Amino acid sequence: MDERKELREAVRAFLGEATGVTWRRFAGELGAAGLAVPEEYGGAACGFPEVAIVCEEIGRALSPLPYLSTVVLAASAILESGDREARGRLLPAIAEGAITATVIFPDDADLSLDGDRLSGLAPYVMEGELVLAYVDGALVEAEPSARRPYVTLDTTRPLAELTFDAVPVRGIGDARAAARVRDLGIAGLAAEQAGGAARCLESATEYAKRRYQFGRPIGSFQAIKHKLADMLLRVESARSAAYAAAEASAEELSVYAAMAGSYCTEAYLSTAGENIQVHGGIGVTWEHDAHRYFKRATSDAQLFGPPEAHRARLARAVFTGGLEAFPDRPAAPSARP
Repeated sequence: MDERKELREAVRAFLGEATGVTWRRFAGELGAAGLAVPEEYGGAACGFPEVAIVCEEIGRALSPLPYLSTVVLAASAILESGDREARGRLLPAIAEGAITATVIFPDDADLSLDGDRLSGLAPYVMEGELVLAYVDGALVEAEPSARRPYVTLDTTRPLAELTFDAVPVRGIGDARAAARVRDLGIAGLAAEQAGGAARCLESATEYAKRRYQFGRPIGSFQAIKHKLADMLLRVESARSAAYAAAEASAEELSVYAAMAGSYCTEAYLSTAGENIQVHGGIGVTWEHDAHRYFKRATSDAQLFGPPEAHRARLARAVFTGGLEAFPDRPAAPSARP
């Protein structure tokens, strides 16, 4: 476990730099993008738990780096495809930070294949130069005809509408791994949420120690103590749920991902909100970053489906013995014009 501790410290220190944290430096110099990529493709051949540590630190730092879309989703989709040509062509570029990537899932878009031509619209897609799409039972690579960026509440996770107007595609494999790749995305997002919630707790605790009222730090007041204690419980439970999903076997992943997706989403929303409450008036100003964590928590709650959708999947697993590949589709996250 010393290696994982060192990885966490290295990523935290790197993200803590005031300037110069580009995707190419983060992926290539630090080697974060190639953690789960096999050595033959330029990676470190680690596992998803190491990837989840990076996700957690990215969430803690509220970093806009496209790690979730590029590494957790796209690299996993390419690996799971079994296509050796695609692996050799794309994974080294991802590992060294030469490209960013994203993945479109079947229920997230209205796409169709006509031979080797892709048409349709994919709204609210995480930004990425390389676009992979699961469509009509296949995984394909395609260049959108048009990209329309959204102006959203959370500016740390750029989203775009992608249009495909009979564009040519390059086949990578079938779509049998789509559900697993999506569950890995949910697990990675849960780790991000746990990291963000932990930072909210740290921020609230630090402020409660140094903010004085009536000659005493506000952290000595019972109401604030109770808030911080409740936040700590949610943070530690979220971390446990995220770690369980990250370390789950292939057979267990769907269940643990649904558990983490449900709990970590609500824990982050609650903790980010309480952080603002502890800070009082300053917590809602543009100068403080408390509002940015709350915005990320709110947008995260829609990315792979709201908590109730994940709980519905769990209910089907418990009471019927079967877990469907995708949660009930929530309404698309709103974009502010």
